[in-house]
Amino acid sequence: MNETSEVKWYVVHTYSGYENKVKSSLETAIKNRGMTDYFFDIQIPLETVVEVDGDSKKEVEDKVFPSYVLIKMIMTDQSWHVVRNIRGVTGFVGPGSKPIPLSDAEVAALGIDRSEDAEDASAAAVKLAFAVGDTVSIGSGLLAGHTAVVEEISADMTKVRVKASMFGRDTSIELDVKDVKHA
Repeated sequence: MNETSEVKWYVVHTYSGYENKVKSSLETAIKNRGMTDYFFDIQIPLETVVEVDGDSKKEVEDKVFPSYVLIKMIMTDQSWHVVRNIRGVTGFVGPGSKPIPLSDAEVAALGIDRSEDAEDASAAAVKLAFAVGDTVSIGSGLLAGHTAVVEEISADMTKVRVKASMFGRDTSIELDVKDVKHA
């Protein structure tokens, strides 16, 4: 392992759903082993999305990179060993067992190494409570109360095309997203 005194961002792969557990276990291990001089930041990149289900909207945080944790650290045999022995960590991202740090351009593109008070001014992304192929309930119009299958969702996520049974025949109908709820 090439030891370095440079502080760099590294990416660690985890078991699915273990990101928060890995982060908290790693923070505890760093503190218990007195290695705070080697570790500077641990992040699980999140994005705020607006989940839409009929008329209801709620903001939720989604992981940008599920199964990955970003660590700003000085890479040494000892710091590598601490990270690798955290339950839920499958390894560093890089060829074989050699961790490769993120480049400055990659760090900038991810927006992870910025000051705490810098706020992201972009609007939250929209996430629907249903996807193509899901069964939904129609909330208004002639087919209110009927179920249908989602065939297509518009690129701007404002319209949805569903297939509903009308008079014994399947009919495609375009509706506003607010008129459809996950069944």
